[in-house]
Amino acid sequence: MNIEVRVIDVVAFRPVERGWQALALRRRAGTRCAGSWEMVHGKVMEGETLPDAAVRELFEETGLKPERLLSVTMHPFYLVPQGSVQLAAVFAAIVPPDAPIVRGEEHDKHAWLTISQARRRYSWPHERRHLDDAYALLRTPEVHDVLTVALS
Repeated sequence: MNIEVRVIDVVAFRPVERGWQALALRRRAGTRCAGSWEMVHGKVMEGETLPDAAVRELFEETGLKPERLLSVTMHPFYLVPQGSVQLAAVFAAIVPPDAPIVRGEEHDKHAWLTISQARRRYSWPHERRHLDDAYALLRTPEVHDVLTVALS
């Protein structure tokens, strides 16, 4: 059986003096789900690996390049307009604390938030769960050897 994954989600984290912050992006007017707050989300291009798609989407939507990338989970969802079940690969990206954000066309606002603030800000319940999973794994370095993705 071959399962094709065509969507990625990326929780971007940066280290701060008292722990970690997570990035939230607000969808611009005229885009799908305008006004909603989300993590990085995008499609996997033909021939692209899931980690490469995560790194590319992170850069396209924020201008950020990860120092580390962790595999977090897989997320199935039903896409109503297409009438299809999709599967998203979820990653955690650790970015430099002082890296500037350069927003892409899809978003008009961004915020670096504490984990609890991000949990309240994200519009989608599954993104709040992904945030919690990613944060738990981020704080469990003994499992990073099997979750860390080699960056090219």
